[in-house]
Amino acid sequence: MSDVKEVLGSYSEDVIKTIEEDLSVITPNNLGEASVYLTKAGGKMLRPALSLIVSEAVGGNRESALKTGAAIELIHTFSLIHDDIMDDDDMRRGMPSVHKVWGEDVAILAGDTLFSKAFEMIITSKNTTSEQNNKALATVADACVKICEGQALDMGFEERFDVCEDEYMEMIFKKTGALIAAATKAGAIMGGADDDVIDAMYEYGRLIGLAFQIQDDYLDLASDEETLGKPIGSDIGKGKMTIIAIKGLASDDSGRFLEILKAEENSQEEIYEAIEILTNCGAIDYARNFALESVNQAKEVLEILPDSSFKKVLCDIADFVLGRNA
Repeated sequence: MSDVKEVLGSYSEDVIKTIEEDLSVITPNNLGEASVYLTKAGGKMLRPALSLIVSEAVGGNRESALKTGAAIELIHTFSLIHDDIMDDDDMRRGMPSVHKVWGEDVAILAGDTLFSKAFEMIITSKNTTSEQNNKALATVADACVKICEGQALDMGFEERFDVCEDEYMEMIFKKTGALIAAATKAGAIMGGADDDVIDAMYEYGRLIGLAFQIQDDYLDLASDEETLGKPIGSDIGKGKMTIIAIKGLASDDSGRFLEILKAEENSQEEIYEAIEILTNCGAIDYARNFALESVNQAKEVLEILPDSSFKKVLCDIADFVLGRNA
């Protein structure tokens, strides 16, 4: 397996340079600084890298998908800025959140600026036709709507303990998977792929997007505090509905897990008690197996591509989504 983090890093250099060039014209200075702040904070750059790699895997080149990949990273960053405001989160990627540094008003404007700049970047892509640019634009716009729908669904799950698995899967696809799927689809479009390959690359992105979020659910209970950077079982402490919680609620006849999930505050001992319940009823293993199956399906989808080093990297990225520990 290739070193996926190293590969992502090699692609991120071009993406960051493109973002900084396009955002350098933003004034006044505080808005420009707030807009570019999180792009320099050490994110994985998974989404833009996927756009570039897929473009190469379908027979195109990196340059054709570069502006679209950078635009997708701006959309992702915009969503993080607004999420942090809505959730009143103080930290992001080990740094103070944008609204904690510049205030909520400037942070909202920074998010709006990134959102708007993203579409400008796609339209001004190089070495592509206007038809390709328009298709990529429509793909990213659709993902933006889905992100908002996913966030609204997630908010609607608060204080609800009857969320079913289908509802949860719809939410995580829209909130997390849709932009990853848009990244892979847009990469195929900009690389000049035919419709069958474009559709397959969307499905690949959808599947690894689902696996990415479910792996997060799994790690919240199966990792350790030092690796995660937060207490184990924090989702339980927040009463958050995950695929594991949904399975646990359906399996725990004693009602104790629901009692812990509903509590305003829980001791760490109660969190560990809940984790034991979820372990014993198979909910944690269920999530892990679901993520594994999604990754396997994603790799099967890649069979439509000709063999190449880029196809291999896409396989490795699918495994990386499952193999990461934070």
